[in-house]
Amino acid sequence: MIRIKRAYDQIGPDDGSRFLVDRLWPRGLKKENLPLDGWLKEVAPSDELRHWFGHDPARWEEFCRRYAAELEGNCEAWRPLLNLSRKQDVTLLYSAHDTEHNNAVALRLFLEARLNDGL
Repeated sequence: MIRIKRAYDQIGPDDGSRFLVDRLWPRGLKKENLPLDGWLKEVAPSDELRHWFGHDPARWEEFCRRYAAELEGNCEAWRPLLNLSRKQDVTLLYSAHDTEHNNAVALRLFLEARLNDGL
């Protein structure tokens, strides 16, 4: 199962392997205070796409489309997450305030579509 959670939330017993999927480190968090198994900057949206989106819900669908296109060209960044999620629970950590419109949500949708397609 692929879960998502804000980096500021407490670790949970069902988190499994935890990966930060933001390009930038979460503000106000010390690295030693964020338990995680990896920081996957390369799976995050490009700076250009992140700035264009600006967490504007009106741009959500287009953001998801553009982000998926970026991910398609960078399968070495996300394929390990996909493979791990077949074996165990994985939690994608993000720092955005918006819990419905952020790159972790879009990444989970992207990965789950690949799981359903048997990729």
